[in-house]
Amino acid sequence: MGIRIVRLGMPRAPGEGVRLGTVRRPPRGVPKSEFASRDFYDSWLPNLSPSAPLMAQGQAATDDKSWAAFKRKFHAEMKQPEASHLLDALAALSHQASFSMGCYCEDENRCHRSVLRELLTERGAAIE
Repeated sequence: MGIRIVRLGMPRAPGEGVRLGTVRRPPRGVPKSEFASRDFYDSWLPNLSPSAPLMAQGQAATDDKSWAAFKRKFHAEMKQPEASHLLDALAALSHQASFSMGCYCEDENRCHRSVLRELLTERGAAIE
């Protein structure tokens, strides 16, 4: 049991469970009815994605300093009650169920899902 952090659109692993999309926008050009069958996500949690301006800042981060600035701001966004309560719930659920969550970015090291991994770990989540 636990949470897998994944790249949306990649084939699902055996036993992965429900896949949660933590992205600001749904996949382009894909009918909503095909999100799950194309390995994007089963349920959408845009509250766990960076705000649109912050997402642009993260995508433009080309060095460690600019990435660190993005991470600080994203941490602040995730402290807002709606996101914080959701992270707490997911951390608790990770001990009772298997599920995955992720984003489209190719490199997790420069993706907000790496920060979500940190935030969930801080909350005691079971991370696979």
